[in-house]
Amino acid sequence: MTRGRGMTWQGGRAAWLAVATTVVCIAPTALAAQDLDAARTAFRTGQHAEALRLARSGGDAPEALRLRARILSHTGDYDDAIALLGGATGPAPSPALETVLGEALLARGRWDEAAAAFGRAEAGGAPDALTARVRSAEMLYRRGRRAEAFEVFDSFIDIYNRGARLDAEDLMAVATAVSYLGQRAHVLFQDALRAFDEATAADPGDPRPRIAVGDLFLAKYEAPSAHDSYRSVLAADAGHPDALLGEARALIFDGSPGAMTLIDQALNRNPNHVGARVFLARQRLRTEDYDRAREEIDRALEVNPRSLEALSVLAAIHYLQGDRTAYDRVRDRALALNPAYPDLFNTVAELAIDTRKYADAVDLARQAVQRDSLSWWGWGVLGTNQLRTGMIETGRANLERAFAGDPYNVWFKNTLDLLDTFEQYRVVRTDNLEIMLHGSEADLLEPYVTAVAEEAFAALRARYGAPPPTPIRLELYPRSADFSVRTFGLVGLGALGVSFGSTLVMDSPSAREEGGFNWQSTLWHEMAHAYHLALSDHNVPRWFSEGLAVREQRVARPHWGFRASPAWMQAYEAGQMPPVSRLNDAFVRPAFPEQVVLAYLQGSLVFDWIEEQWGFGVIRAFLDGYRTGATTEALAREHLGLSVDALDDGFDTYVRERYATEFASVTGGLQASPLMSAAGGGPGPARDVSELRAQARRTPGDFQTRLRLARALVEIEAWDEAEPEAREALRLFPEYGGAEGPWVLVGRIHEARGEIREAADAYRAAARFDESAVPLARREAELRAELGDTEGERAALARAVEAWPYDIEVHERLAELHADARDTRGAVIERRAVVALDPADMAEARYRLAVALRDDGQRDAARSEILRALEIAPGFDAALELLLELRGGGA
Repeated sequence: MTRGRGMTWQGGRAAWLAVATTVVCIAPTALAAQDLDAARTAFRTGQHAEALRLARSGGDAPEALRLRARILSHTGDYDDAIALLGGATGPAPSPALETVLGEALLARGRWDEAAAAFGRAEAGGAPDALTARVRSAEMLYRRGRRAEAFEVFDSFIDIYNRGARLDAEDLMAVATAVSYLGQRAHVLFQDALRAFDEATAADPGDPRPRIAVGDLFLAKYEAPSAHDSYRSVLAADAGHPDALLGEARALIFDGSPGAMTLIDQALNRNPNHVGARVFLARQRLRTEDYDRAREEIDRALEVNPRSLEALSVLAAIHYLQGDRTAYDRVRDRALALNPAYPDLFNTVAELAIDTRKYADAVDLARQAVQRDSLSWWGWGVLGTNQLRTGMIETGRANLERAFAGDPYNVWFKNTLDLLDTFEQYRVVRTDNLEIMLHGSEADLLEPYVTAVAEEAFAALRARYGAPPPTPIRLELYPRSADFSVRTFGLVGLGALGVSFGSTLVMDSPSAREEGGFNWQSTLWHEMAHAYHLALSDHNVPRWFSEGLAVREQRVARPHWGFRASPAWMQAYEAGQMPPVSRLNDAFVRPAFPEQVVLAYLQGSLVFDWIEEQWGFGVIRAFLDGYRTGATTEALAREHLGLSVDALDDGFDTYVRERYATEFASVTGGLQASPLMSAAGGGPGPARDVSELRAQARRTPGDFQTRLRLARALVEIEAWDEAEPEAREALRLFPEYGGAEGPWVLVGRIHEARGEIREAADAYRAAARFDESAVPLARREAELRAELGDTEGERAALARAVEAWPYDIEVHERLAELHADARDTRGAVIERRAVVALDPADMAEARYRLAVALRDDGQRDAARSEILRALEIAPGFDAALELLLELRGGGA
């Protein structure tokens, strides 16, 4: 091991270090010893009843009592373990039993008695005296006596470096002490890991060092290695509560499902497992289920009234419910136990982040680091949330400090690496906005981004009546990985945009493939969140804000936002979607991968219903109510006159009436038909036409069958038979869009017949239900051009640019159409886009831009562009003529 005075790690010695005096005890018989070995094996493989039976054969021998007490504590029978070892006040029958007694007392929050037991173990020369010593140091640390604790932890390096033989128990004690020292010298985490590995090598059957290794890996954000450690324990004992809790935490870290099932299994083994109860409470808080979260914390505190982790979550419950008096009371209760405890503030901050209270997280994290300047977690939470709230330089400085103390933290590292790229971005400021665009595409995107962002700001201000704090900071990233890191420090986030309040971050259109998403629609969605969070003081439930933001997309542009899809209807009909009152569950703890996407749609339909039935003022009143801390249940009663059950039933009636035909056409064959994609994508591949015809005759009202048949007939160019099938699919599900939807099939049929106008109209109809239908928009524009319908062509090309602004030919044609229509401002924007896309003939592109600028009355800018064109092509006659005209002041 290494530390400040240059001591080095002396690895490879695994035996027992004598700490003090020899323990006098009665050895069990040879048969009892065999039974104890068998009991130990049974315990480590989850056979607890058998383990206890065998351990009793050892009578009152310390090793037998020790094993029985450990089994009882493992299953949560702490009081029985304490009684078995002589009671809380002690002493235990042997010094060899004091450490196990102290651990059981510690689990019940009896700190003073536990400390006394650990002291007796060490003074009595117990075989596990080093474990007692490290537990005593942990108690000092837990009480806030950090300097004294670190002095004890530091002594373990000397113990190891002496080269004495240490057994597995001792190596675990060393590893535990060194892991604490890693807070001050991060390189020691590697030494701690090595000591845990040596403990495993010394006693391969003991699960504890492998669980500790998993915890250490997870603390250092190495989830794959953590999974390996926990799963190695679970392979031998599938119900080990500590390993189950660790694996559940790792699954949450990964964003993978299954954590709640594991916690249920852990609590089945040990109903008094405080860590599992605290974990469960935190997950309940993520869904804003405060009552059930409180139930779990109350059960945790019944077991251990001094659990700082449980008190921290209890404080968070009060904080998030707006009860600051109760919060202060619990905070003071925790700080009375440990005045230097930073993690109450860190815990409340992280749970505040889950409910999007980023400014609150900044204040709380600042209090954490004031309590403990070595709280790298606190410095990281502080810096990250300062970045989220627009305090870029201050946030960077605090994140640098966090990373200096915890350089294994990939969140910190990734974010700092991203911040280093900010010099590559251009910041554009408008009346209400601060827009950050990557330099490689800023010239192209600036006019489009500023236009739609200012339009969204103004339209939503008119609708909601009050703006969020300005300036709104909007950041667009050309790499999805960078957007993901900006959002939560890791790559892999599947979202398109995130709102932190007045800071909005999102993918640039270039971050995805053509047609992958409509960035303008996404921008509007995130701007809506800025309003919802500001008006509710960041108290709005996620389902409410997400559903309402999708509704705002459709209000802004009818073709934006999610549409009712067969996938949603099938999931809804199958009972796979929660009712309105529990819709938050689908966002924060989805039951299946597609559920989140379907929940966005369902939430938006809730607001279709509310606004149609009660008006937008009621929605605005809900936001005001959330600001004061009111619940959805109370607000539904006040403003809708509905109980929670009536709210759920009312929505169910609304969607079933609104989509009666659609429900009947996609859920009638639910058992036989696989779910269509969450995005509304097509049913399965076309099968033999005769088989599809027969199926259509059997189930004429089945949308998927009629669409499959129409598609198959189009593929074999049976146009006349295909059209009625496609139109019947339209009748059954009128809002079904997508590249292979019925409207596209109708368009292809009309094209095949030479019916150009009808084909163009069909493609336009298809685009009404697909916000990212770039190829459809381009094809419609081509057909409109054939018809001489320049206004239709211009509208179609504008929709193509809206979703994908990187097609230079579209910009060139759109510039011509704008000029012909006397839309000089539009022509300038498109000509600038052509220049930004680096055309093959840059001189010609700059000349065309100069003409557009002249026509728009921007003569100085036109002269600048002409001079740039002439720098490239000095003999460009048309450019020279335009320069003379501009210098002469002619028209």
